[in-house]
Amino acid sequence: MRPALLTISLLVLPLLSCSSGSSKKQAVIYAAGDKATIGALVYNLTDAETAQQLGDDTNSPRTPQNRFYLLKVSVSNSGNDDQPIPAMTLVDDAGETFNELSDGAGVPNWLGVVRKVGAAQTEQGYVAFDAPTKHYRLRLTDSLDDKEVAIDVPLTFVRERGNNLLTQPTPETGVLQLPKDN
Repeated sequence: MRPALLTISLLVLPLLSCSSGSSKKQAVIYAAGDKATIGALVYNLTDAETAQQLGDDTNSPRTPQNRFYLLKVSVSNSGNDDQPIPAMTLVDDAGETFNELSDGAGVPNWLGVVRKVGAAQTEQGYVAFDAPTKHYRLRLTDSLDDKEVAIDVPLTFVRERGNNLLTQPTPETGVLQLPKDN
């Protein structure tokens, strides 16, 4: 009876170790500017800025707890159906996460919270975060995929806006206008 129990243990042990290892998602990290594919969506991080304040009201600008990170992304749908664009997360090297801001007040060309991209279409705009100045990855999500996909956001890729306020593009030019000094 003992040899049978030993045989069963030897057969089951490798299966248990395989199942525990497969629950961890495989990480794929793309460089900023490279196309990152997850499911039918293809993401591209095209610009990154930080700002100490947002908005066009110089008397009461919007200020962050840390610093605003504004990441310009384009999302293309390679599928045949409309696809939702899931929320994105900033992740630092220690694993601390920062969720997207749900309020786009003062964010130029804000991508929004509830968003989708049509079949064979591309949407682009800014996603905003409130986070300390660090090296980050922009984590992308897809509940149907078994891998974690992220885009590296090195500090050398991020531009600082200083104390200037960001405002919406003007309808006439489509260009961001910085507020005038009074």
